[in-house]
Amino acid sequence: MKNKAILSVIYILLSILIVLVFIKPELLISPGKVIDAHVEFSDDCFQCHTYFLGSTADKCISCHKVSEIGIKTTKGKDITHEKKNVAFHQELTANECVACHSDHKGVMVFRPTNQFSHEFLQASTQKHCDSCHENPDDGLHRYIKGNCGECHKQEAWIPATFEHDEYFVLDRDHNTDCDTCHISNNYASYSCYGCHEHSRAGVREEHIEEGIRDFEDCVKCHRSADEDEAERIWKNIKRRKGIVER
Repeated sequence: MKNKAILSVIYILLSILIVLVFIKPELLISPGKVIDAHVEFSDDCFQCHTYFLGSTADKCISCHKVSEIGIKTTKGKDITHEKKNVAFHQELTANECVACHSDHKGVMVFRPTNQFSHEFLQASTQKHCDSCHENPDDGLHRYIKGNCGECHKQEAWIPATFEHDEYFVLDRDHNTDCDTCHISNNYASYSCYGCHEHSRAGVREEHIEEGIRDFEDCVKCHRSADEDEAERIWKNIKRRKGIVER
């Protein structure tokens, strides 16, 4: 008799728990307060969740239309007071909202649970970093336009794969706009003829006199505004190659 009473109590408690899971799950399994924008759904989990599936993208985009993110609110009002750069949502390859966004953050408002992955973006968008990111406000990046991937990786901005000073120091007269040397924002190549007075024919003649026949890669010897640096570097090159002075 005693065992039956205990079992009855257990069955009743389990029944109550099961009912609460489906009717008032926020009382049992909610991990915390929702963000302020979702506070009206605090007592209605199934506005965002589906039985046994959790929170799905379909639920998100039923309110947050992808085509209007960053343009209009979920109420259809134009967004004019905020300047968040979120237009990239229209460039996503798939609607995987919960891969980046979560809720129940309480005072930690709108902090993604996972780091955003650029793999979610269309391939063409991945090549145009400046459509989402602003240039760092330093002397090197201030005038650069596009082609960020030639020095930086999508996984992390730092460290860069290229250090300008290792190849050419931007000192004195060479502290100029990037497109002076890098034509059409192509940072994989450069030209010194953008501002120097000498012509290709003049450069060729002067270098041939010194026995230098490979003179297209200027920074191989000229790595700064130091006029004597090229001579020192060329002497070291000749010494290594065993070239005898005439």
